[in-house]
Amino acid sequence: MTSSKKSPSGATAPASRAASSSSTPTGNKDGKAKKPKLVRDSFTIPKDEYAAIETLKQRCAALAQPVKKSELLRAGLKVLTGMSDAALRKAVQAVPSIKTGRPKAEQAQAAPAPAPTPKKAASR
Repeated sequence: MTSSKKSPSGATAPASRAASSSSTPTGNKDGKAKKPKLVRDSFTIPKDEYAAIETLKQRCAALAQPVKKSELLRAGLKVLTGMSDAALRKAVQAVPSIKTGRPKAEQAQAAPAPAPTPKKAASR
């Protein structure tokens, strides 16, 4: 079993740990499911859609159900997952495509940066 943990690909290590942890005394004693592995990501979103997140957060708070941004996004994914293929296609087509990557700073677009001051010439 120790050789599978040292595998360079790591593909067999999680399976062997999951199998061994259930039979060991240090495994989940209460029979609770393991927490899902979390992934961090970043994305670009238009300002009006980002503002909609805040509006939805306020609506949820008014319903005595405060939520975080990530919880709203996950709830939206659950709704999309439950849609038929036709409804999903219609919903996705309603979202305009945006350019990927980091947006340029608004300040740089509004006013050009001041010209750099020339360096003093080295005295001879």
